[in-house]
Amino acid sequence: MLDADLAALYGVQTRRLNEQVRRNLDRFPADFMFQLNRDELNSLMSQFATSNEGRGGRRKLPLAFSEHGALMAATVLNSPRAVEMSLYVVRTFVRLRETLAANKGLAGKLEELEQKTEALALRHDTLAANTRAQLRQLFEAVRELMIPPESKRRPIGFITPEDK
Repeated sequence: MLDADLAALYGVQTRRLNEQVRRNLDRFPADFMFQLNRDELNSLMSQFATSNEGRGGRRKLPLAFSEHGALMAATVLNSPRAVEMSLYVVRTFVRLRETLAANKGLAGKLEELEQKTEALALRHDTLAANTRAQLRQLFEAVRELMIPPESKRRPIGFITPEDK
């Protein structure tokens, strides 16, 4: 979560949250919190269609918090709202983890289904080619049967041996 979102969640100003985090940096190792670089911020601004810099907005690059960092921020803020909201943060990250786990299972099943489909398609192509060849033979045989046989009737009148 970004510092501004976390501050809004905890009911404090972003400035106040960042101030408390900087005063307690020993509680925020790299896997709890990090500062975005300029490229990451630009990418976020384009994705979220935020306003341009220089029109109010931020002067410093934002901080990003992991699940544990968001909870640690609640402890350094030590306000009743921060404690209350930290419970919601925990529940949100638990649901996120469950969703990701379910999606991993779904991705595995999708991969398995794709492999089975490819195998079936190969077998189907072979079967289809054989079936097409057999159907061609069948159509040719039916066409031959549709041609009326030459009549074996004797012509009317006297026939010389040369006319045969």
